[in-house]
Amino acid sequence: MTIDTAMTWLIALYIFMLAAFTGYEVISRVPSILHTPLMSGSNFIHGMVVVGALHALLTATSPFGQAAGFVAVALGAANAAGGYVVTDRMLAMFKSSGKAGK
Repeated sequence: MTIDTAMTWLIALYIFMLAAFTGYEVISRVPSILHTPLMSGSNFIHGMVVVGALHALLTATSPFGQAAGFVAVALGAANAAGGYVVTDRMLAMFKSSGKAGK
């Protein structure tokens, strides 16, 4: 392993740690009134993750890569579908039942 490879992994780990910390700090300060719109936006991002996982699956050359790609597609699709179900249920709470006018 060369020094360039070792530094690349160190930089990637540093960026991942910064992203995780920043994400935690940003999400923990979101007011509950903004949760539903942000949930819908994150569902779009999960859809893009599925597209990336499909690309990884279709370009994989080893059985391990194909298995990892399949698991990534399955988990990403389940996450996106679950996000839409939760968003739909949350939006249903804000709909009027029709009983208020009677």
